[in-house]
Amino acid sequence: MADVRLSHIYKVYDNGHKAVNDFSIDIKDKEFIVFVGPSGCGKSTTLRMIAGLEEITAGDMFIGDTLVNDMEPRDRDIAMVFQNYALYPHMTVFENMAFSLRNQHLPEEEIKKRVNEAAKILGIEEYLDRKPKAMSGGQRQRVALGRAIVRNPKVFLLDEPLSNLDAKLRAQMRTEITKLHKKLQTTFIYVTHDQVEAMTMGTRIVVMKLGYVQQIDTPMNLYNKPYNKFVAGFIGTPQMNFFDVTLNRVGEKVEMAFDTGAKILLPYEVVCKVSDHYLHGDVKVCLGIRPDHIAISGRQTGLTCMVNVVEHLGNESIIYGDISGQTVEQAEQIESGHQIIIKVVGDVDVESGQLLNLEINPEKIHLFDSETEITILEDIPHGATFEATFQEGKMNFLGSEVALPAALQEKLQGAKSAKVEVPPTAFIPGEDYKLYVHDVQNIDGKKLALLNVGDRYLFAFVKRTVHKGETLHFSLQNDKLRFVADNEVVVEPIGEEETLIGTFSKKDRRENHQRVIDFFYNIEGDAILAPLKNGYKLNQIDGNACYRNQYKYVFRRDAITLAPEDAPGIPATVKEILDYGNAAYALLEVASGETILASVTQDFAEQQVKIQLSGEDIQVHSLDVEMRIC
Repeated sequence: MADVRLSHIYKVYDNGHKAVNDFSIDIKDKEFIVFVGPSGCGKSTTLRMIAGLEEITAGDMFIGDTLVNDMEPRDRDIAMVFQNYALYPHMTVFENMAFSLRNQHLPEEEIKKRVNEAAKILGIEEYLDRKPKAMSGGQRQRVALGRAIVRNPKVFLLDEPLSNLDAKLRAQMRTEITKLHKKLQTTFIYVTHDQVEAMTMGTRIVVMKLGYVQQIDTPMNLYNKPYNKFVAGFIGTPQMNFFDVTLNRVGEKVEMAFDTGAKILLPYEVVCKVSDHYLHGDVKVCLGIRPDHIAISGRQTGLTCMVNVVEHLGNESIIYGDISGQTVEQAEQIESGHQIIIKVVGDVDVESGQLLNLEINPEKIHLFDSETEITILEDIPHGATFEATFQEGKMNFLGSEVALPAALQEKLQGAKSAKVEVPPTAFIPGEDYKLYVHDVQNIDGKKLALLNVGDRYLFAFVKRTVHKGETLHFSLQNDKLRFVADNEVVVEPIGEEETLIGTFSKKDRRENHQRVIDFFYNIEGDAILAPLKNGYKLNQIDGNACYRNQYKYVFRRDAITLAPEDAPGIPATVKEILDYGNAAYALLEVASGETILASVTQDFAEQQVKIQLSGEDIQVHSLDVEMRIC
């Protein structure tokens, strides 16, 4: 058995079509991973790359500890079950299942033993003498599974194996495959376009769209905490309802207004992690609410629905309606953004044309940015924004007056005030600020403190034990803050990576009478020795053109070493020192005119330096196709 690791996998065809884009996942031994998404999203292409049936354009793929990029499919110790079963029609079931074992020249007794064991697991012992044409679709699928089981592979790959079966048989086979996974205790990677299969079978699910991974998570996290509108709409039956709304903070409530004129009130605590930018009634957002989180109310709620169709399914009823007040006769004029689906348990006494009062469970709402379609209601918010004022080199912020470091004074010159965005990661021990702790939440093993700032909250990751009701003393890492003055960003937080453009080369030399090839990243006049595997990878992807192409070289700032001017490295001129108080950076200009930042001490005084980088710390990105190569 084995882990499977995909690291920055790309598939780009000769016509430039990018079928799979920067796919990374660590699949643990014995996991059941499901790739799900609409047709053309890249899920089957990814599975075929794992199997070795499709070449990888860029990235690394490991099965266990073995890099398998260039390994033949037969040597990967995987077994694949195809959508069309791919059985040999002229062979019996036994012969189909034994075929791969005979190719391995195993003893006949061992072959019989493995085939009979697999047939017993799958309940097809009595069919071993039959040919595929004399079997049903479900039986053929069991044979295809049996052919994979007898090989005792490290990994099972299943490419939409149930799509040719009828609904009842699909449900039965879902259960059978889940039982099989538990029995075999092997890694399963399963592709489907059916989200019901994904939700009922996978320990984790990879949701894909147009070659991009949208979210990797457990079934329940995908259902309850979708990262974006696509995941929210794709997962769940019936599909989630979506409506355009605005949000307006009114005391301890937030008024949610629909474009139909309907309004309902939400407790502020439900949306307190939404950026204040969205809470002034002038920014349109997308509300998502699942059909089973809407209830029919006997009182006036502010949201009504005209019933168009009711489906009675015995144990539940599905109501289709419209929140704009349109009647069933006007159904053709109904806008899709006003249609609503409600799911209620049991039979209901509701008829077409009836007007219903609806109640939405505020704890179950989802909110998405209207442009990016990414959730704005996260467990861990990106940050919170509050007003700051400046006077005589000092900043009045969060009820305290603190000295402005030199870098901020220079960038904020002339500004009397600004909005400051503080991410949860900006907090460090200190005495600059003190705020009351409203609550402490444990999220993914991290402690997130909600700190009172007036009638809003600031969110802070804290390492020491902090209790609700106490006063937290802290300082802020100024280099992680964003400042917005007069609706323009005047200070961006300092990122962690830097980029330079360069070329690539190789050089032959002799060592112990043997030819040795060295590869180099040529950056601003410095030839940096590249890892041998990266050199071969660049040559494999771009051919001899790699020695003519330019590449984007990306490296973490903490990988930069500054050396004296007479040392080897990339020559750079120190343009200025940016002192943020808690950290300082040298703004360096290289020969091409490009600038990067390097971490330094506040008393750094050099004018000319050399930047030293290790080839192991450099990522290589293509400039022709947006793609990380190595």
